[in-house]
Amino acid sequence: MIVLGLILLAIGLVAGISILTTIGAVLVVIGAVLWLLGSLGHAVAGRRHYW
Repeated sequence: MIVLGLILLAIGLVAGISILTTIGAVLVVIGAVLWLLGSLGHAVAGRRHYW
């Protein structure tokens, strides 16, 4: 999710499409939060680990 967010963020910045930039930034933040929760040992969406 973080990688997809970074790709969309880069495409949005290069192409000048603001909706892709916004979606990319949101995906990066959500992915980082899920990664952080998973690494702290909290179950995320029924999984012990989130990759």
